[in-house]
Amino acid sequence: MSHHCRFCSAPLSLPLVDLGTTPLANSNLRSRDDITGERSFPLAVMVCESCFLAQTTENVPADAIFHDDYAYFSSFSPSWVEHARRYAEAMIGRFSLGKDSLVVEVASNDGYLLQHFVGAGIPVLGIEPAGNCAREAEERGVPTLIDFFGKATAVRVAKGKGQADLAAANNVLAHVPDISDFIAGFKALLKPKGVVTFEFPHLLNLIALTQFDTIYHEHYSYLSLTSVERILARHGLVVFDVEQLPTHGGSLRVFAGHAEAGWGEEPGLLTVRAAEAEAHLGDPTGYRGFTAKVEKVRDDFLRFLAKTKTEGKTVAGYGAAAKGNTFMNYCRLSESDIAFVADRNPHKQGRLLPGVHAPIADPDLIGQTKPDYVLILPWNLSSEIEQQLGFIRDWGGQFVTAIPSIRIF
Repeated sequence: MSHHCRFCSAPLSLPLVDLGTTPLANSNLRSRDDITGERSFPLAVMVCESCFLAQTTENVPADAIFHDDYAYFSSFSPSWVEHARRYAEAMIGRFSLGKDSLVVEVASNDGYLLQHFVGAGIPVLGIEPAGNCAREAEERGVPTLIDFFGKATAVRVAKGKGQADLAAANNVLAHVPDISDFIAGFKALLKPKGVVTFEFPHLLNLIALTQFDTIYHEHYSYLSLTSVERILARHGLVVFDVEQLPTHGGSLRVFAGHAEAGWGEEPGLLTVRAAEAEAHLGDPTGYRGFTAKVEKVRDDFLRFLAKTKTEGKTVAGYGAAAKGNTFMNYCRLSESDIAFVADRNPHKQGRLLPGVHAPIADPDLIGQTKPDYVLILPWNLSSEIEQQLGFIRDWGGQFVTAIPSIRIF
């Protein structure tokens, strides 16, 4: 079957990795009765040799993923809420935002970010397709429109509320099947000197650090500055600054505005351009050899798991995150391998992991069952989780992360 680029329509011929057929990474099952109806889809990524957008080959419908039962709530990660607070503080200062400004966040989730602007007396609007998340945002005092974002939504918002001084789109650019219509929305949404910031995991790190578990169906695209600049330019937007962030294993925060606004290029932009050129993200050689690295991570982890079984030791998981579900399903794990996965989010507790079918439990179960190893699935939050679960050392328990290589600590 032939595939074409979802941005420029060029034929796709350069594979990055094929992770097989897996269920949707955030679709936890309500009960064992749901196992028979569980759906799986091919999960493979290819790279466009014309615009260098890395992308999944299958378009799972967005409304099958982001629905009224969407289980991810940003506020359950204290470090992420603090990241949002620092962002708000920095943007208010840098762009002189005040009571006459408008800040719009696309994919605003439960209001975790916009609440900080509300606290500073700045008018806001969240745009969020998952109704349950939007309702939690409203309870925080964050006005929220329940809708998917694109050009039509942006035009409606601009007419009804006015154009935005600042628009934020954190970890959502990868989630949109029609990336061109999504970007066109910001052209319509922004004031003449308005700014949009995009945060996304950096493809350079995904490749360099074998972060294949950040690949899942709701991430339609895997983004580099190289590809994002080309997509923005088609819609009359230019990047003028880039910040490198530690979040999600290494992310970019890209600042963009209207081309006609005359933004000057900042040093951060030039630094990331140079790093991507050195990594050959603008030519096919930068993408070859990734599959072999992914297979090694899987094989090393399965050897570790086999050794623990031989020794009669137990392994529990922590963090029922999408990346963990990609990892476990690629390794073809079952509940005989991982007894349970603990998670602080009560919306997930009591459900079963997709594909693996291990139960999601309250973290208290770790203290009750005293596993020998706790596998931290959201490895980007390892430090935070290690502090929360430091008590496992009381019985000699150890933490494990598998990416970019096995680490026991």
